[in-house]
Amino acid sequence: MKIYKSAEDYLEAILMLEERNGVVHSVDVAQEEGYSKASVSIAMKKLRENGYITMEKDGSLKLLPPGREIAERIYERHKMLTDFFLMIGVPEETAADDACKVEHDLSDETFQKLKEYVKAR
Repeated sequence: MKIYKSAEDYLEAILMLEERNGVVHSVDVAQEEGYSKASVSIAMKKLRENGYITMEKDGSLKLLPPGREIAERIYERHKMLTDFFLMIGVPEETAADDACKVEHDLSDETFQKLKEYVKAR
């Protein structure tokens, strides 16, 4: 099944918030991503229906294994690309913004080579 950039962004946001806060609710995702609560609610419903997340009785969001796998892959790319852009002198905010744009489209082969390059420095 094809997963879209927006879904990857939502899953990544859930992972980042989980690491930072422990518990994640839809309102947290809305604040993190700058989207309306209604938009996030619709997106969370689609992610639940596709087996990427679950919503607990207390309203907290949990990544299911397929969702966690995608979130971890995208977040690793985000961190690596941000680090690379910082290494070459890109300002921090721009580096993070550009990493968000590139993380979805970069081939696995190019990402692995970039990862090897950054680790060797």
